[in-house]
Amino acid sequence: MNIVIVGGGAGGLPLVTMLGKRLGRKGIANITLVDASASHIWKPRFHEVATGAIDSDLDAVDYRAHAHQNHYHFHKGRMSDLDRDNKEIILEAAVSPDGLEILPERRIPYDYLVITVGSLGNDFNTAGVRDHCLFLDTREQADRFHERFLNHCVSANYYSKPVSVAIVGGGATGVELAAEIHHAIALLKLYGHKSLDRSRLQVHIIEAGPRLLPALSEQIAAAAQVELESMGVQVHTGTMVKQADEQGFITADGERIDAALLVWAAGIKAPEVVAKWGLEVNRINQLMVTPFLQTADEAIFAIGDCCACELVAGKNVPPRAQSAQQMAKHTAVNLQRLIKNMPLKPFKYRDHGSLVSLSGYSALGNLMGSMRSGSFFIEGWMARMMYVSLYRLHQAAIYGWLRTIMLLMAGRFNRLLRPRLKLH
Repeated sequence: MNIVIVGGGAGGLPLVTMLGKRLGRKGIANITLVDASASHIWKPRFHEVATGAIDSDLDAVDYRAHAHQNHYHFHKGRMSDLDRDNKEIILEAAVSPDGLEILPERRIPYDYLVITVGSLGNDFNTAGVRDHCLFLDTREQADRFHERFLNHCVSANYYSKPVSVAIVGGGATGVELAAEIHHAIALLKLYGHKSLDRSRLQVHIIEAGPRLLPALSEQIAAAAQVELESMGVQVHTGTMVKQADEQGFITADGERIDAALLVWAAGIKAPEVVAKWGLEVNRINQLMVTPFLQTADEAIFAIGDCCACELVAGKNVPPRAQSAQQMAKHTAVNLQRLIKNMPLKPFKYRDHGSLVSLSGYSALGNLMGSMRSGSFFIEGWMARMMYVSLYRLHQAAIYGWLRTIMLLMAGRFNRLLRPRLKLH
């Protein structure tokens, strides 16, 4: 029995960990993970990688080492095609940066396949965005932003000019990135950039909708805007961007919002290649799935941001890390039921609330209470602690609690030895 998981993100890595421990270790099934990267970083932390708040090398999970510890196999590669007749996935050839072939095109057989390739930023075919904007969809893109950001700060410090960043998208990524940039500037001043000052930092958030954080409550959105504006962030709501160029963004009203660094964090879509695999997709390339998280092909499941699972009529399960994690846990159970010839159970999404981090300054969000009491709003240190705990829960799912506690302690010691910001 071969079970293949494509994508080692917020859903794929916990899933392969559970299957490796429950099926791989006992020899019940061969569990294989495929990912284009060699390591994993929790996507909700990419904004921290981008500003240097965390070191992507220290916080990454190496897939090969993790596979050895959790009884599954890892293949580094990008899935390019799907052969459903022969039940095989096709990985494109691996090529080095200088053009040398490292590995040829490969085929991996499956009995059950789980596609969890996540999502990418949706530029809505806006002119100039792909040429001039930075995205935060992958670790590589977050590292690229970090390099560009540090270089811009070095130049701004030397020439005593402003540090300017414009972010399109007032969702969680845009809001959290804006706050992290302010925190990073404060720390950079401590490490020798004497001319840098938050009073000379120009950060714009541009949101087409009427308010920030459109997926969350108005109370959370209002509180977030107050916090950001108190830092000096300029919030532009109800502002549609029609074009990007080398200097900045041009809005539908003809206004220019210029900045040295342009970031696109508005909307999502599944990777374009997903639509080429012969399975039903929606307008943003998400795979259409049944309540059991199966595609039209019953041997193929899809979880996380790359799937469209109906929550209620006309509304899908939201593309969040908690959704992917719940789907992973549910799919692990259903795959075991299939092996035992037991009927599948339908997936039921449970909203545990949403939290938004404003770097070290604050956090805010809502937690879901009972059905009778609904949700309740939290902010400040309590929300910050809850936000951090979400990452620890993710670590526990892939490492176990003992190793998670050890990692927490190691992180505390690291703070005594290493800079508070990644400076290279």
